[in-house]
Amino acid sequence: MSEVRRDIVTDTWVIIDTENDHVPKTQKRDLGESSDCPFCEGHESRTPNEIYAVRDGSAPNGPGWKLRVIPNINPILKIEGELEKFGVGVYDMVSGIGANEVIVETPKHIGNFFELAEDQISLVLRTYRQRIDDLHKDKRMRYILIFKNHGRLAGASTMIHTHSDLIALPATPVRVKQKLGGAKEYYGYKERCLFCDIMQQEIEMGDRLIFQSDKFVVVAPYASRFPFEILILPKRHTHSYKLIDEEEISDLAGVLKKACQTMYDILDDPPYNLILCDSPNLLPKVNYWSTIKSDFHWHIEITPRLYRTTGFELGTGFYINRIAPEKAAGMLRGSL
Repeated sequence: MSEVRRDIVTDTWVIIDTENDHVPKTQKRDLGESSDCPFCEGHESRTPNEIYAVRDGSAPNGPGWKLRVIPNINPILKIEGELEKFGVGVYDMVSGIGANEVIVETPKHIGNFFELAEDQISLVLRTYRQRIDDLHKDKRMRYILIFKNHGRLAGASTMIHTHSDLIALPATPVRVKQKLGGAKEYYGYKERCLFCDIMQQEIEMGDRLIFQSDKFVVVAPYASRFPFEILILPKRHTHSYKLIDEEEISDLAGVLKKACQTMYDILDDPPYNLILCDSPNLLPKVNYWSTIKSDFHWHIEITPRLYRTTGFELGTGFYINRIAPEKAAGMLRGSL
């Protein structure tokens, strides 16, 4: 019989199929030729000028880089202009201010994140920290979202070369508000961090624990919305990713490499979304709330997209997960 589980963080519900054991396979992607890829070294003239880069003394916007951050060629939000708020009858609107960046993670023509060396993944993670810290200095930027779309079903473009996307928003997204609200409510009742308590319980129970490192815990969430969904939590309580230290970056590089490769092995290169779930920019509202540094806990979600969203999910807000997280965690553990 199926179970209907509540996500304690967001107060949403998921229908879990506890009997299904069938794991759908996906068709592996064609990486294509590096000569056609604008993200490869030597093709810098085919992209906008870089915002940030890691180089060994080479000139900007040419070869000799280890990592580049460039503007999205078709940005959905632009950094130029003033942030203005409007009333349109009963509706609210703000001007389309923000930032839309692409983090090109390697000069080599590589399609899978886990194929990068750990020190290169560490470089990517440091760049996440640098871009969040830099954009948080701009009071117009309310929330910085960093994510990876891998594969067409996960919303990726035709650009196979491994990269991450960054969108800085003038408002806090509703799902982030749900998490912030859930964490704040739990802290107000128990004076403890909800995510710290979830992490401790999952370690003690073990059935949804995939693995843990010195600095991080990797679990299948109790109310996983998607089959083989993965939650990565830092063991040290920190509300903002920009506070991550060098030891944690090195450890997280190994964790992400292992998690993504294991998912690749079991599901045959599945489409997935990787999302860095961070706290909002506190600069615009100094007194945003007094407990946010104690009640929120940054984390990473990896969600394979093995099934399409249907009218049921759109019409109800419920998700249907056809693989129980306990089974998924067991399969992932068994493949490590």
